[in-house]
Amino acid sequence: MKNESVNSKICKYCKTEIPKTAKICPNCNKKQGSVLTKIIIAFVVVVVLCLLFGGGSKSKKTDGEINASTTAAPTPEPSVESTAPSVTDAPVVEESTSDTIPTEYKSALNKAIAYSESMHMSKNGLYNQLTSEYGEQFSAEASQYAIDNVGADWNANALAKAEEYNESMHMSKLGLYNQLVSESGEQFTTDEAQYAVDNINADWNANALAKAKDYQDSMSMSPESIRDQLVSEYGEQFTQDEADYAISNLN
Repeated sequence: MKNESVNSKICKYCKTEIPKTAKICPNCNKKQGSVLTKIIIAFVVVVVLCLLFGGGSKSKKTDGEINASTTAAPTPEPSVESTAPSVTDAPVVEESTSDTIPTEYKSALNKAIAYSESMHMSKNGLYNQLTSEYGEQFSAEASQYAIDNVGADWNANALAKAEEYNESMHMSKLGLYNQLVSESGEQFTTDEAQYAVDNINADWNANALAKAKDYQDSMSMSPESIRDQLVSEYGEQFTQDEADYAISNLN
């Protein structure tokens, strides 16, 4: 019996004893198979099904998570302090006002700059030139705008004008001062005129001599008449010492 059991097996279909090596039952003609093999196959099938259904569920969940991430508000990242100013903190750049300035004002300013640089005019003299009916004929408002924005150094203008008079007319210090402040002259302020005569590099003795020679040559005046003309308050306004120097050095 032991040997038969070893050399035979029971058909799982008809329950008859058949040879162990038989793959088909001689009694019921059913194909025989290893139980262990079928168990392994069944296990594999179960695992595959689990993977299929489990994987699909996971994929579906992932799709849901993706959909949720596209509709939900993004999680704000930690703020990083920026060195760039915000819109509210940034300095406000004022819009250029160039286009809002009337053309007449611009023209008056350009003319004022030209006069100041070429003729070294005073503030008051320049304003009068801009508004004069015999001058530029700008409006009072345009002329005032020009004066306020010309950016002139009135002291420097007074000094430059004084140098022109000194070189061409050989004026005395007092005569030059009076010419600079005169209403019918250059119309500088007293401070500007004083700055000019204090800083000009003039030789007043030489000026007195040059003026004395002019009177002698053009008007044939006597030395004493020339002396009087040099010191007169209605004449050249040199000092007495400067007039004496001039007469002493006439040819």
